[in-house]
Amino acid sequence: MIKNYLKIAWRNLWRNKFFSTINIFGLGLGMACSILILLWVQNELSIDSFHVNGSRLFIVTERQYYDGKVVGQYNTPGVLSDQLKKDLPEVEYATGFDNGYGNTFQVGEKILKLDGAFGGADLFKMFTYPLLAGNPNTALNTISDIAISRKMANDFFGSPQAAVGKTIKYQNKQSFNVTAVFEDLPENASFKFEYVINWFQYLKENDWAKQWGNNGPVSLIMLRSDANPAQVDKKLTHYIDTYDKDQSKAFREQLGLQKFGDLYLHSNFNSKGIPDGGRIEYVNIFIIVAIFILLIACINFMNLTTARSVKRAKEIGVRKVVGAVRGVLIRQFIGEAVLLTFIAVALAIILVAILLPPFNSITQKQIAYPFGNPTFWFGLTILTLITGFISGSYPALFLSAFNPVKVLKGAVKLSAGANWFRKGLVVFQFILSVVLIIGTIVVSKQINFIQTKNLGYDRENLIYVPLDGDLTAKYEVFKDEALKGPGIQGVTRITNTPTNFGSSTSGVKWDGKDPNTNVMFTQVSVGYDFVPTMKLKIADGRDYSRAFVTDTNNYIINESALKRIGYANPIGKPLTMWGNKGKIVGVLKDFHFHSLHDPILPLIIRLREKEVYGNILVRTKPGQTKQALETIGKLCRELNPSFTFSYSFADEDYKKLYKNEQIVSSLCNAFAFLAIFISCLGLLGLAMFTAEQRIKEIGIRKVLGASLGSLFALLSKEFLILVVVALGIASPLAWLFMHWWLQGYSYRTSIDWWVFVLSGVVAIFIAMLTVSIQSAKAAMLNPVKNLRSE
Repeated sequence: MIKNYLKIAWRNLWRNKFFSTINIFGLGLGMACSILILLWVQNELSIDSFHVNGSRLFIVTERQYYDGKVVGQYNTPGVLSDQLKKDLPEVEYATGFDNGYGNTFQVGEKILKLDGAFGGADLFKMFTYPLLAGNPNTALNTISDIAISRKMANDFFGSPQAAVGKTIKYQNKQSFNVTAVFEDLPENASFKFEYVINWFQYLKENDWAKQWGNNGPVSLIMLRSDANPAQVDKKLTHYIDTYDKDQSKAFREQLGLQKFGDLYLHSNFNSKGIPDGGRIEYVNIFIIVAIFILLIACINFMNLTTARSVKRAKEIGVRKVVGAVRGVLIRQFIGEAVLLTFIAVALAIILVAILLPPFNSITQKQIAYPFGNPTFWFGLTILTLITGFISGSYPALFLSAFNPVKVLKGAVKLSAGANWFRKGLVVFQFILSVVLIIGTIVVSKQINFIQTKNLGYDRENLIYVPLDGDLTAKYEVFKDEALKGPGIQGVTRITNTPTNFGSSTSGVKWDGKDPNTNVMFTQVSVGYDFVPTMKLKIADGRDYSRAFVTDTNNYIINESALKRIGYANPIGKPLTMWGNKGKIVGVLKDFHFHSLHDPILPLIIRLREKEVYGNILVRTKPGQTKQALETIGKLCRELNPSFTFSYSFADEDYKKLYKNEQIVSSLCNAFAFLAIFISCLGLLGLAMFTAEQRIKEIGIRKVLGASLGSLFALLSKEFLILVVVALGIASPLAWLFMHWWLQGYSYRTSIDWWVFVLSGVVAIFIAMLTVSIQSAKAAMLNPVKNLRSE
């Protein structure tokens, strides 16, 4: 019997090649999209899943209560991790950790600048970073120890085994002993580093990190196997009170725990200072998108299958007459649907293989096709069966319900309920498609808003060079010589980068300050000519000037800081930060120094021409960036020969802040197009079905003198109504969803009325174009052939 069913299924496929091709291609395309999304989701969920002790690894969070709000963060005191290990018996291992440092190393004549981290002696005992050489128990025990990656070992020493025991020069000022070589980190590691330097070196270089009132690095702990994380979390709530005596009613801190494995996807903090949201929101969104596209493809399958049902009416009638019961017919038609689905899956597998490289390029991933993963194939088989069952269920129920007496007489009529159900499927398809179209337009609009937003400074033609090695002491020479070169407008220095002023303080006092209020200020140190080089605007007062010797004690603030301080006439008014008394000499118009996700914070700028770290900012003349780079590159190599010349563009760093949004925008564009394309295939099926049902009516109307235009309008009207209904339902749903998404930005675009009009016009135009092909074909048929049997 099964063999007979397969023969019948194959004959029907072969007899209707055009419709079978559309059916399989639509379903295969939908499944390919869903598989790509699910591979991306699986990759996101796998981040940091390789750590053997993952269930016991935690990162310490900190909640700060000040100024009537609660702010959550991962930055903690640099001495916290070691103290936790001493005080809490539940903590088996602990380490401070600070990532993202680009430092210069030298072995012989070879000099490389690499990104790495600082970590404690317990790091390799806690995390599954396999060592190729060295002992995890002693890898980072002393201040002179460094562990390096396989790649770094190969670059400097030829092999991991040859690296252990050797010395490597660090920042041209001291040497470290290579005590271990770890395997290059896997793609699904959230922390990326080529080396790890002993934690005591971090504390040595950053003396401020030894104080309990200062936060910077993160603290990572591993609990004992019998420890209760909830109880440890309770112990941490007021733990810091014992050590940080500077807390008050105006400012206090509390600690908490978060699973390390949750850090990558849940890195945002809610208004209670608790980790809540982050990349997981995009994961959830794209899971929904995958389901949407698969549903659209299944509905498309149903519509195309039932559109051809009239052709099989007599076959069903004959089968019923000779004794076939409805259950047997249902199994047959569902089996045919599953067979079609397996063919569509085979197509989807080929499409995924073709689309995976560009998909990886868009998502900036390295997702590999999991051919050798049994779990993938098992999941794909389950997905195929479910898709086949869903796709074939309605056609099976519909076809098996035909009355054999009526169909053998040639009278195949659909009930009103069946008609409404099929129309409802089309409406549902277009609701999903229109939501994706509106979402795509709003996301693109927000990306454009971000890219064109006036940040308060000119990020174009702005380069920054790290102040490494001898450049710190020779900064004045560099500046004087650079300004003589071609293509350079201005040079200054700054402790941070223009897109990330990361240091903040509450140690600010002014006349009239409420002692019960604690305001957090962002602070940054700069050199002379900072304002003109950044092209900032002064709202009041002046810039720092060499004509005023006392400016090294004075401050420039932004408008947001002035609002919090409350001075009516701020210029010349006293301001004290960290006990250093000075005066306000200038007020800058607010400018963005963080992502547009965040509001502009109160900012205090200090003059520190002799600061020992940071970046040199170089403003180039438009169109002369190449000449400027040649000038500053030559200077860096002359003044700082022991360090490689490196630089960054401010506009590129700004774009990196919105990498997630750019990926989402690209994916939304692709998936919205595919969703509307697959939906139109389903609409084509409904148009074909309608034409089949009304073929004799069309013939009679033509005989009575109906024009092609009136027949086209007759066949197209109901489809236009369906799309308009879908628009009416989809528009408020899309508005709610996109309004929620935009709340993640402190500065955002608006959802204008034209977004819905444009989406409606696009949907109606594409739908009508699809329907017109079949409607025109039906209207042009010879009525004599259609009415001959009458």
